[in-house]
This record gives sequence, structure tokens and C-alpha cells, in this order.
Amino acid sequence: MFIENSDLEFLVLTRLEKFIPLGISGMGFSVAASLGTHIALRSTHEARIKGHFLFKKEENNRICFNFSKHKAIQRKISLSNQEFSEFDERKSPDEVRAEIKNCYELINRLGRGVVYLGSSRMGPSHSHYLQAQELAKEIANLLDCTSWSGAGPGLMDAVTQGAMLAGKPVGGFKIGKEAGEWTTSNFHPYLPSENYLTCRFFSARKHGLVDAVVRNNSFDKTAVVALPGGIGTLDEVFEILALIQLERIGSKFPVPLLLMNYDSFYSKLLDFLNDCEGLGTVSKGEVASLWKVCNSNSEALAYLEEFYSISSIDKSKNVTKIYSTYESPSS
Repeated sequence: MFIENSDLEFLVLTRLEKFIPLGISGMGFSVAASLGTHIALRSTHEARIKGHFLFKKEENNRICFNFSKHKAIQRKISLSNQEFSEFDERKSPDEVRAEIKNCYELINRLGRGVVYLGSSRMGPSHSHYLQAQELAKEIANLLDCTSWSGAGPGLMDAVTQGAMLAGKPVGGFKIGKEAGEWTTSNFHPYLPSENYLTCRFFSARKHGLVDAVVRNNSFDKTAVVALPGGIGTLDEVFEILALIQLERIGSKFPVPLLLMNYDSFYSKLLDFLNDCEGLGTVSKGEVASLWKVCNSNSEALAYLEEFYSISSIDKSKNVTKIYSTYESPSS
């Protein structure tokens, strides 16, 4: 590996498809950033180097550096075979693609439906928990579809139980650790393992959440329901909002996005978005046209009935006895 020294800024371009940051403190450098095939190094002596890296694996596991503006310097860094093995075996892009494929396969098996976004911290004692559980049960019956969530605790657990009470399919895209938890688990306490996927990559998980609501025809009934939540919930809500805005979701068959404003939870956010209209960062009425703000479950259900033109006859066909096809977590 060779570095051409110039100025006090640096950019490192590699001809490698993959790179694992290596400890090269013996040269007075440390890894500052690694972005795919671009590597940035920072000098431990507070100097910076701009260079172009050409990687060469020497037979005796050496990496060489040559500084063009100074007297030629050649230094050696010994790397263990294990470090080179890790370098060669890093295949994140392939792993992401494989995980996305697994998400799609799970959706294909369980069916598209309603995706719920919401807090993992609001437990059974919170009023929003009970509201979310009832809403999930009613929507599952109304739309006769699969319910999808983050398969975690809090409001995600509430909607999982609500959909199970309706006797409808339930699926989830779980992450190992939820916000507010001190422990990590790849397993759901009561959902069958074939009904959820524990994702390593957030990008794959988001692909799954989006694909689960894409409508392929006018008969598909899907929706995104945003329950009260924090940073993770807002991240997902605004990403889906942007996809709807740019017609990456619902370009042919619209997908309803419901913002559940329980106890005015999102009112200050809505005030901020109204201010954005006044400041010209969004067009007047633009945000309001992308979602439906609902203050109660009855308002949300009425909106979905109207959106999908569901008659009372259709509703009676979809309603099932209140029991779970799985073993109840409370039993």
C-alpha cells in the first residue's frame, strides 16, 4: 500500500471492494472513517495526509508506505493471518442483499398488510398500549390482512397481541436490541420463529417494512399506522412520508398512512410542520395530503372504511371470533 503525501487534508481511494480498518498506530496514523471503498486516516501527530492507496499484499504480510514529497520512506507493519482473513471475508453488501431477500420471502409467505410503527417503551400499564392493542385487532378484522410490526416490546407487543386476538396472520421484522433495553435478544418470547425475522441491518429491515405495504392491485388492502413513539418511530414515519411524497410508495395504488395522535401526542410536531409551511420549506397543505391524522381509533377505522370503500356486509365477512391461532402469551 502506498501513500502520496500532499497538503494537510487527505482522501484515500482503494481499489478494493471491501476494507477492514487496520491498526496502523505504529506509523502514527489511526483510522478516522471507513465508507465502503473510501478510507480516511488521521495522523496521531495532528497532521493529515492526502493520498491515493494502492493495496498490495506482500508475501510476508507487509504493507508499505511511500511519501512522494519527502525522502522516500518505507516502513513495515506486520499483520497476522487472522487479520488478513477477516479482511478477505468481509462481505457486508452480500449479507445485506441476503437479508433483504429473506424479508421479501417472509412477506411473500405471510402476505402484505398493515405495518405498525411505534414506541418500544410504552408497556401494558400505559393507556396507549391498550388503545394500540384494540386498534390492531379492529384493523385486522376490517381489512382481513396480515399485521406487521417491529416484533419488539411496548406498543409493538400491543399490536402483535391485538392482531393475534383477531385470529389474523402476524409477522415482524425484529432487531436484536430495542431502545431503552439493556439486554439483547434475537428471539421473540411467543411468536412462532417462522413468523418473524431478526434483522442485523437496519436497511434490510426498512426494505421489509416498506415492501409489506406495497399494493400490487386494487384488491390489496394495506396501510401504515404510526403510533406514538420516539426517535426510531419518527425516523421510520418520515422516511415513509418521503417515499409517499416522491411516489415511491403508492404511485399506482395509494397506501394510507395514519398518524395516531393519542392524547395530542403529535400535536407539537404538527405545529412545527405548520410552521414549515409558513417558512416555505413545504408547500401549503402538502404534508396534510400525505397522511391522515387520527385522534382516536374510531376515527382511524372510519377513515380506512372510506378509503377502501368497505361496506357493512364486507365488515361482517371479515370479523372473526376473538381468539388466537397461536398460544396466547398471557395464558
